[in-house]
Amino acid sequence: MTTQTIRFVRRGAVHEVHDAPITRTVLQHLREDLHVCGTKEGCAEGDCGACTVVIGELDDDGRLALKAVNACIQFLPTLDGRALFTVEDLRAPDGALHPVQQAMVDCHGSQCGFCTPGFVMSMWALYERQGADAGLPTRDEIDQALSGNLCRCTGYRPIIDATQRMFDVASYPRVALAREPLEAALRSIARSDTFAYEGPDARGAAHGHATFFAPRTLEAFATLRAEHPQARVLAGGTDVGLWVTKLLRDLGDVIYTGQVAELRAIARDAQTLTIGAAVPLEDAYAALAVDYPELAELWARFASLPIRNAGTLGGNVANGSPIGDSMPVLLALDAAVVLRRAARVRTLPLAAFYTGYQKNVLEPGEFVEAIRVPRPVPTLRFRTYKVSKRYDQDISAVCAAFALEIGEDGTIVNARIAYGGMAAIPQRAAHAEAALTGAHWNEAAAQRAMAALDADYQPLTDMRASAAYRLKVARNLLWRCWLETRDDAPLALCDVNAFVFASEAEIVDETGVAPGAALAGDAS
Repeated sequence: MTTQTIRFVRRGAVHEVHDAPITRTVLQHLREDLHVCGTKEGCAEGDCGACTVVIGELDDDGRLALKAVNACIQFLPTLDGRALFTVEDLRAPDGALHPVQQAMVDCHGSQCGFCTPGFVMSMWALYERQGADAGLPTRDEIDQALSGNLCRCTGYRPIIDATQRMFDVASYPRVALAREPLEAALRSIARSDTFAYEGPDARGAAHGHATFFAPRTLEAFATLRAEHPQARVLAGGTDVGLWVTKLLRDLGDVIYTGQVAELRAIARDAQTLTIGAAVPLEDAYAALAVDYPELAELWARFASLPIRNAGTLGGNVANGSPIGDSMPVLLALDAAVVLRRAARVRTLPLAAFYTGYQKNVLEPGEFVEAIRVPRPVPTLRFRTYKVSKRYDQDISAVCAAFALEIGEDGTIVNARIAYGGMAAIPQRAAHAEAALTGAHWNEAAAQRAMAALDADYQPLTDMRASAAYRLKVARNLLWRCWLETRDDAPLALCDVNAFVFASEAEIVDETGVAPGAALAGDAS
């Protein structure tokens, strides 16, 4: 393939790049190439939010969709065909501050100012997403919008005040983004075929070149993957980006999933929810929560909104981190992975996918195409829990998921229990499951299963938790599951979730499908 230039829309014009390494980050390009320095580098790992920018792209309906992401771990070629917004873009030509910026000034939301541009961009993404007629965001929605930004000076109260106040049209007349010209510009640079960009090695051209491939169809992706089995598959970059910024690794050739429509699709029928491997985590959890509203708190606590906007469910599964929060959930729900190599497609249970620490059964040239999750049955009792040192944006010490199918006579027909953080891989608790299967769901059964966890896991001690703490927490989470789902005095979901994105009623109103419903012909 002939190398092409990276094209994206910035400040109303098409911006082209032709000589940057394929792993040059968006942040590096802004600060070092364009000398646009409002966007800051803090952690270089997507944790602090000082580098937050907003990416715009056309959705399936050809409308502009905006998402806040971390510029420090997004590779520059991933911008091809998209639009980039930074804090410099908000100020009006006459010098007037945007309502988001003015509210920060008026509410004293900035002190040292280092984190302020990142906060402003997260706030602006919320401002644009709400729209003129969407009403004011709730406090939970504001907290989620700011979950990827850290402040050490002002604290969060004045920033939250500013986020609420920026919607006060009486004080700040609304400034809406001109979307139609931007949508036209994005259509003008849209590609119909594979984008191939060759760039010098990050150490310099003398060390060689690497190619960034962004195919547009599943067939083209599968062909490229088979032809380049040693190439690195890149999804959201939320983990691979750190291999470059922290470990200084050379990735070689890269094949990007983010432009393949079939890999970004979500489909639902009467039995199965199928989530394409390149579906962003935010969209994937939204789809899962329709069937499993019990996921609401784990959804809110999975990393931060900018990370969920970029990272993908397929990437989380393929990476196979033992502390990846998606896998215990998917294991407990008996999910399957769809794997593809060229034209060959095979499906296997997720429980059979991992063979060791960050090792799996993928063959050379093979990739994860989709994740299939069974729709819920009326007899299912499902719970998920995450224990970490802080509530937002933290790595789990222990993540647990419990899925119990209870028969009419009160016996457990099927028990699926999975934990993250307890072993070298996300893993089912076979002994605990055996202790529950066929038993009545009562205190004695729960106690037997808790004791059986000792045979299932021998956790490690690390900076997040000791082995003894992890095992005790694992037992206690199973006990909590029993307390919440017991027959005599179960606790309602609203009584146990500290933060809930959407109640069951809201999910029904939005989708027309009640959680747990299995409707023939239902598809999305």
